[in-house]
Amino acid sequence: MSVEMAELQKKNDIPPIQFGEEVTGAETLLRCLILEQVEYIFGYPGGAVLPIYDSLYGSYFKHILTRHEQGAIHAADGYARATGKPGVCIATSGPGATNLVTGIATAQMDSVPLVCITGNVAQSLIGTDAFQEANITGITIPITKHSYFVRDIRDLPRIVKEAFHIATTGRPGPVLIDIPKDVANAKAPFTYPDQVEIRGYRASLVPSDEEVHEFVKAVSEAKRPVILAGGGIIAAQAEKELRDFAEKTRIPVINTFMGLGGFPGTHELSLAMPGMHGNYTANQALLNADCVIGLGARFDDRITMGRTKEFAPKARIVHVDIDPAELGKNVETAVTVAGDVKSTLAKAIPLAKTCDSEAWINQLKEWREQYPYKYKKDGDVLKPQAVIELLYNSTDGEAIVTTDVGQHQMWTAQYYKFKHPRSFISSGGLGTMGFGFPAAIGAQIAHPDRTVISVVGDGGFQMTNQELAIVSQYNIPVKVAIVNNQCLGMVRQWQELFYDNRYSQIDLTCSPDFVKLAEAYGVKGLRASTPEEAEAVWAEALAHDGPVVVDFRVAQGENVYPMVATGNTLDQMELGDD
Repeated sequence: MSVEMAELQKKNDIPPIQFGEEVTGAETLLRCLILEQVEYIFGYPGGAVLPIYDSLYGSYFKHILTRHEQGAIHAADGYARATGKPGVCIATSGPGATNLVTGIATAQMDSVPLVCITGNVAQSLIGTDAFQEANITGITIPITKHSYFVRDIRDLPRIVKEAFHIATTGRPGPVLIDIPKDVANAKAPFTYPDQVEIRGYRASLVPSDEEVHEFVKAVSEAKRPVILAGGGIIAAQAEKELRDFAEKTRIPVINTFMGLGGFPGTHELSLAMPGMHGNYTANQALLNADCVIGLGARFDDRITMGRTKEFAPKARIVHVDIDPAELGKNVETAVTVAGDVKSTLAKAIPLAKTCDSEAWINQLKEWREQYPYKYKKDGDVLKPQAVIELLYNSTDGEAIVTTDVGQHQMWTAQYYKFKHPRSFISSGGLGTMGFGFPAAIGAQIAHPDRTVISVVGDGGFQMTNQELAIVSQYNIPVKVAIVNNQCLGMVRQWQELFYDNRYSQIDLTCSPDFVKLAEAYGVKGLRASTPEEAEAVWAEALAHDGPVVVDFRVAQGENVYPMVATGNTLDQMELGDD
């Protein structure tokens, strides 16, 4: 054992590990996880992983038994997004492994570090269509950063070390390790490598001085610059550098959906979110800017609307990203920097000068005052936007908020002003319904002293609401806010706007009584149908020291505005009835 590993064990109070001792593959795996400082594991046992679960019995780890493998991986994902550490989940072979696929794709699209461990049938049975056999490495190759099939116990320590290194370095992402049962049962002397050397893998990219100088020059020449800050700011922990750079240069900041919280939503230079459901000012800024500075942003179709030629038509685009494949992929760029945004900004700040942008900033302020997010209030009718405003005001924007996917997701992005990184957790790229609630569980486990709110729709909540068993069992104090409009709201909105009100298969009026459902699991359930009731029950929910489900019965026909329809450009915004 190296001196570094000995210090690690001492520092983190982890169990003593004997190197050279002959142990099983299952025990080898757990010792590797200990040395990677894993504390929480989310999973569901089955035949092919019984050796691993037998080794887990009475072990150092805190294992959270979810009620579905999808719940396990979404909880691990939420844990990872809330901490920046890799989330770890375990599932058995066959259906257990394939139930992870949606969660793996979710993490891959949003660049979330996960290590997913699956069992498989013994190698002698591979290819025979054995009971609960599935080629999970083959299935997940397109949706993982890397997939491993372990053939020899002696390779397992190296593979685990590499998996954590790959998942957490460069552009983060999920890595899968598939362990056949015979490897889990085999024995070998325990070893663990001190370092990782992967041929052809460049873990981090430090920008050259020349690239940084070109970046600073392009920015300094702009009169109407705007920063487009994406999820890469949060992944790189570059929120301080971004703020320092923006304040020094006096450049306004637009946060992409995945970048919300990377720059304070309450800051005077914040323009909030752009794109399909972004605000008027952010979209006008992109349309009129002479320089768009993309920092860890993908320029995806929800921002460009797929009309890349008409996107930011007056601007030179400067793009900084740790993934070289993203540079120039979606939009034509004038200046590119292949590097980590944190180190790029750290190098750029001493060189940067204040831009001549005050007239531009004043124009943006005028637009912001003239066209804020707004909705019509209607007496005793509870509007969904009002629910999100209530959540924001009651927590002063300090909560960790997770969402599912749909209208409530967009209203949360619009009306909750996120001040801190890793405080907004949502499935952006894949748009996974059922994500929000288990992700909140992972985030709450990561931050037991923070207020964690799971904003979900009545549709998505029913996809993973069985995880109420976990919050009840472990008294995990997640506050679930169901924005209940008794339909698939975003689908209904599109059918109203683009399909002549042909409401096909969106009726959810036969959903369960969510209060009784919560109570059936031993969780406090509350309901509100008016603004006054909403304030009262939400105050009660926050005061309760355990989990709570609040069923907010909101207006069914409310639509998300502003909106840019698919195929239109950012200047073709529908602002709504007002």
